[in-house]
Amino acid sequence: MTNTAFDAVLTKLLDSPRLTGLTVKSGRILTTVQQLKQDGTGYVSQLWDVTDTPVQLTYADDSVSAVEQADDGQVFFLSSRTAPANNPDAPSEAGAKLWVLPPVGEPRVVAQRTWGFTGLKVAGTKLVVTMQWHSGATTHEQHEELAATRGDAKVTGVLYSTFPTRYWDQDLPAGRTVFGIAPIPKPGQHPEFIRVNLPPGRLVNWQLDATATFALVTMSQHRGNTPDDVETQVIYRVDFITGQAIELLASTPQREYSAGAISPDGTRAVVGISTPWREGTNLAVTAGLLELSSGQVRPLWPQLDRWVTPEWLTPTYLVAACDDEGAGAIYIGHREEQLPTRLTAPVDTWQPHNALDTARAYDAVTTDADTNTDDDATVYAIASGIATSPQLVRFSFSPAAPVVTDPVIIATAADALDSPGRLKTLSTTAQDGTMVRSWLRLPDGDGPFPLLVMVHGGPWGSWNTWTYRWNPDPFVAAGYAVLLPDPAISTGYGQHMIDRGNQQLGGTPFTDLMALIDAAEARQDIDATKTALAGGSYGGYMANWVAGHTGDRFRCIITHASLWDTTAMGQTTDNAVWDRAMTPQSQYSPHVHARDIAVPMLVIHGDKDYRVPIGQAQQLWHALHTVTPPITNDDGATAHRYLYFPDEGHWILSRGNAEAWYRVFCNFLDVHVHGAAEQLPPQLG
Repeated sequence: MTNTAFDAVLTKLLDSPRLTGLTVKSGRILTTVQQLKQDGTGYVSQLWDVTDTPVQLTYADDSVSAVEQADDGQVFFLSSRTAPANNPDAPSEAGAKLWVLPPVGEPRVVAQRTWGFTGLKVAGTKLVVTMQWHSGATTHEQHEELAATRGDAKVTGVLYSTFPTRYWDQDLPAGRTVFGIAPIPKPGQHPEFIRVNLPPGRLVNWQLDATATFALVTMSQHRGNTPDDVETQVIYRVDFITGQAIELLASTPQREYSAGAISPDGTRAVVGISTPWREGTNLAVTAGLLELSSGQVRPLWPQLDRWVTPEWLTPTYLVAACDDEGAGAIYIGHREEQLPTRLTAPVDTWQPHNALDTARAYDAVTTDADTNTDDDATVYAIASGIATSPQLVRFSFSPAAPVVTDPVIIATAADALDSPGRLKTLSTTAQDGTMVRSWLRLPDGDGPFPLLVMVHGGPWGSWNTWTYRWNPDPFVAAGYAVLLPDPAISTGYGQHMIDRGNQQLGGTPFTDLMALIDAAEARQDIDATKTALAGGSYGGYMANWVAGHTGDRFRCIITHASLWDTTAMGQTTDNAVWDRAMTPQSQYSPHVHARDIAVPMLVIHGDKDYRVPIGQAQQLWHALHTVTPPITNDDGATAHRYLYFPDEGHWILSRGNAEAWYRVFCNFLDVHVHGAAEQLPPQLG
């Protein structure tokens, strides 16, 4: 089924530059933008200066990351790109190198080492890096020798003693993570790093103080002999002068801590506090303030019923973005306030009106605390919506007296994309009387349109922002209405919405979902006889659950990176949370209902997915052939399909594979919703 509108929208979506990050220092605004590589097969992050007219600063076919601005105008970043002049003495396994872009001139390498650098921050007059260090080395020279010996021998084995051993799509590497601290080098010089060891365990995150004299680190450690002890997060203060690490907060089975931003005066830090998901206990996320002198923690903004990760504006005021009823919000508040003040204008996402397309969510909220005061501050963020691609925006306001402020859009290399069709909202009453809502994307025209239901992942998430991976635009261009529901466990609706479904993943979230689908199918512009459903990750779990509980109601179901057997998932994923939380919920495992599947399914999975391991897709694919009653095409062959990516992870990220994903997905819909012929991308072979 040829669709030129689908082709055009998909090509534009996959080929357009993507705004992904920003950093601000003394009024200079730098952004990272994902662009196509020169051969068009993948993406590379490039650095742009958008302070005035956007200017591209880097060009090589290797991405930049960890971009940091120094006070003297130098810009440091990490990249594995090749240095302009070959260095015969360079390590054979250099990994990510440390680069500098001077105020005038081209980027150059200032430091490289075997196994490379993994993290970078700049504060005051110091560079601070993280790097993997050979466990048998005590000096830089020993590390280089031992690491080179491992590389020359082609040894890839890693010996672990703790859990986990992998994370998302990466195996945890050999060696141990350490800090390196050095004065910012003058132009033409190279930094001389002094190593500072980290406490035992896996580094989860780290925060640097404004003078680079200490860092707060969150380490994941194995403490004790119970399942709750497997991943215990502990916050330490690491002193860069003495090398001493002081334990500040240790998580318990009832409360988990994570280090957040340090105040500009170095006296306090934000702490992420979560109540872990367990049997009888729902995930809850709050923010706290840690007094670094006493180690005491107190709640931050306790009356705000939203999940936030605040950043410091000044030593007394903070800023935070959050999900908010299918959109987003930015809040400003004093550190002593019970409830912060909303900075962004609210948009009613529950009722149909002409301002729905102004709803925005906010990411990468950034500020320069050195230039802010309590009376005058500036915040930058990446704003996007369900039908609005990411844009860079700026807010200027008084932290001491904030009022609703309209954003100013800043031009970048990533132009806004034009989304096809119309944006609507749809709400209904759930079984327990709770109002639930969704976005509805409609093609132009009167309809009736076939309906594609897309279930979000998480499960703690919301359809409130732009996405390149599950973007509705190509499907709207192909003539499908797309329903984007926020059922129980969705974020941005308060803790009550989490509590409604966290103990029954296939219960209330499922009935909420079906209520929203019923409401959509009742519309005159929707063809209720032509509905399909799709989801990824937790959305894939729900797709599998729906497949086993709705008979032939849906024309077909697409399930990506999905949970099939929750017990096996909990024992093979890259964290210990799912096993502890889902074992008591085994009645909600989709595999139990394999015999009740009655519609064609498209299974999609990447082999490098360690969050939802590939074994889940293998088990599902096996069940579709051995347990589920046969579902065949007219020629007697199975109607099910399995799209497998051997080199992708939880998300399909390369340019060619992403196009194959969209094309196979849409053709599977066309075949089973419209009766079209199967037309597969020739690149699939």
